[in-house]
Amino acid sequence: MSDLDLFGGDGGGPGTSRAPGGRRREHGDAGSGAEDSGPGVGAPLAARMRPRSLGEFRGQEHLLGPGRAVRAMLDAGRVQSMILWGPPGSGKTTLARLVADESDVTFVPFSAVTEGVARVRQIIAEAAERLNATGRRTILFCDEIHRFNKAQQDAFLPHVEAGTIILVGATTENPSFEIVRPLLSRAPVYVLEALSPDDLRAILLDALAAPHGLGPMSVRVDDAAVDFVAEASDGDARRALGVLEAAAQLAGEGGAIDVQAAREALQHRFATYDKSGEEHFNLISALHKAVRGSDPDAALYWLARMIDGGEDPLYIARRLVRMATEDIGMADPAALATAVAARDAFHFLGSPEGELALAQAVLYLATAPKSNRAYTAWKAAMSRARETPSAPVPLHIRNAPTGLMKELGYGQGYRYDPDEEEGVSGQYYLPDGLRDERFYEPGRYGFEKTVSERLRWWAERRSRARGDQDAGGDARG
Repeated sequence: MSDLDLFGGDGGGPGTSRAPGGRRREHGDAGSGAEDSGPGVGAPLAARMRPRSLGEFRGQEHLLGPGRAVRAMLDAGRVQSMILWGPPGSGKTTLARLVADESDVTFVPFSAVTEGVARVRQIIAEAAERLNATGRRTILFCDEIHRFNKAQQDAFLPHVEAGTIILVGATTENPSFEIVRPLLSRAPVYVLEALSPDDLRAILLDALAAPHGLGPMSVRVDDAAVDFVAEASDGDARRALGVLEAAAQLAGEGGAIDVQAAREALQHRFATYDKSGEEHFNLISALHKAVRGSDPDAALYWLARMIDGGEDPLYIARRLVRMATEDIGMADPAALATAVAARDAFHFLGSPEGELALAQAVLYLATAPKSNRAYTAWKAAMSRARETPSAPVPLHIRNAPTGLMKELGYGQGYRYDPDEEEGVSGQYYLPDGLRDERFYEPGRYGFEKTVSERLRWWAERRSRARGDQDAGGDARG
């Protein structure tokens, strides 16, 4: 079977049964909502409070507001394959279910974490049978779609193109890195944002009043406690409802929930950080840009976020060395020494004591004068070196360890600059065709101001030593 036929087959085997009239019955088939009675009273509050219509859905106005992408698609009655990308608890699964309800198509959920290819084959076969028998289309909702490998993702393509299924994938990872390009071209990405505290506050108040929520418990909740949970849940509705439910259970029927009770229910907020995912790159980018922008407070904050999230401190130290060379360079040459010293200090002390060395280095780099002139000079020199790989070394600065090489003129006419008047000989050191090249132009700040003055002084004396009538012709401004 080829890669693109991974999900082929007739869909028979365990996991299916025949309904009256010969129709296969899908496990977990929510239909258009008519067959789904919803979670029972013993289900978690987050499951019981799952919106049952778009009118109950909170947040994501940029997708569901009048004329917005998903709303317009539903209004036009042309539901299509899509990738829903957003953080945990932002409503990806709920939105997929509601899209199915609004479009009157069958909704079949699938998890790439707990289920395998055999189940996908079964869903696709049943979708084809349903489409042929009744004309009813099927949304295959693939949660954690990024867990599928490239061949497995590619295998969706023929079934999406044939219209056998409408694929709705959900992921917390950046689709640019995790979803194959052919699938992205057929399934637009819709970005769900973390819910705002106002959205979460509304969700919590709904749960306190709803008969299928906490309404029957008649708990009393301080406004400050609601605000605390809404702020502390980091945009995650599932987390917010879980905290509220735990607090209600602690308070008991008819009890009261204040901020302290909510804090106990929350216990500990885990940092949203994935050392190998997009958030890793987002946070190191934020740290780098805060240092480059000379904002020590922001730089310390992003450093703390990375350390608290479990990032390898030596990775951070390596990036600090990069910042010292790329963004500070010759404006403060001590920045590189400071960054390397911080790395060595952490290696020597370990965590948590060594973290202070990283913090000190971040403060030094953020408050140092900035210049990328060394970085741009190196890029320019590398570019010219690649363009002129055969440019000969001038004879007078070649090494001459043998008699033959001396006879050929190697080293002939070389003058030792420290022995010359004012320490400048006036010799050329670049190949003949590159004599007028200038790669490094120092900036106006920090130590580079001093470097600029030195280079100007040397340039003037070189011109004089060369007998150049235009004394400024080789001078740097």
